[in-house]
Amino acid sequence: MKDKVVYQLKDKAIWVVFVILVVAFTVANPRFINPNNLLMMLRQVAILGIASIGMTFVILLGDIDLATGSIITFVNILCAYLMVHMGVNMWLAILITLIASTLIGTLNGFMVSTIGIPALIATFATQTAFQGLALIMCGGLPINGFTEDFKIIGQSYVSIVPVPVIIMAICFAIGSFILNKTYFGRYFYAVGGNVEAAKLSGIRVGRIKYLVFSLSGFFAGLAGIVMLSRTNSGMSNAGYGYEFKVITCVVLGGVSVTGGYGKISGVIAGTFIIGALQNGMVLMNINSYVQDIVMGDRTCACSKDSTVFRRKNRSN
Repeated sequence: MKDKVVYQLKDKAIWVVFVILVVAFTVANPRFINPNNLLMMLRQVAILGIASIGMTFVILLGDIDLATGSIITFVNILCAYLMVHMGVNMWLAILITLIASTLIGTLNGFMVSTIGIPALIATFATQTAFQGLALIMCGGLPINGFTEDFKIIGQSYVSIVPVPVIIMAICFAIGSFILNKTYFGRYFYAVGGNVEAAKLSGIRVGRIKYLVFSLSGFFAGLAGIVMLSRTNSGMSNAGYGYEFKVITCVVLGGVSVTGGYGKISGVIAGTFIIGALQNGMVLMNINSYVQDIVMGDRTCACSKDSTVFRRKNRSN
């Protein structure tokens, strides 16, 4: 009981950490608190925030999805190829690419659930395969020449709020609704907490894994479309390393890497902390390699805390 109370306090403390970071960076450089800079920071992390929803579901099951970055890349190239080289309507191209990214997630679910391949290996395989497919489609060269309307998704504003931030907020709301208001969300926690108990209680674990990996593919695809619109160029390295950045957001937000515990509110805080760290360290002219060290250290520390809690909780 005591451990649960402590972990609940840690759950709230993640927001305290975010506030402390904001204050610290503001003291170090007053430009940090400028409204334009804060909006730019949110815009920068919007892609991570969108992709982190699907990754949250996967990690709640106690699995991992290493294909997120390659799905973002593949969606970049596929959507750009459809619009530029095949003349497909913008909205139809977006629909096709979202279906494709969802099917990639379904393929991951098939390999993990039906074939029985560990998620680490299965998603690493799709990561490599679709990264290669993206390179074949574009020949390693960027694809440009989109319509002005396509820029709306990643570059326009509603009042003073960037559209990517609005999309991220909607995705967080959908993710929170799924976890807190649907029986699927309860199943995610049940399977991640104890897969054998979930099977005995009548939960179709295989179908849940299919659903979760499909959702992960969908949100990664949506993040890829936002990135494509923002950069206005389909690039073969667009999503390089993004899977690890997304995992950092999720783990930093308190989602247990062993499954069964975590909240979307924590993931939101984790995403904002990543944004604050990146933006603040850039304003302070801190070397990018040092930034990577800081990110890795925070991820390792939070992962250790959540794992220790889960082990103690299971032993009680």
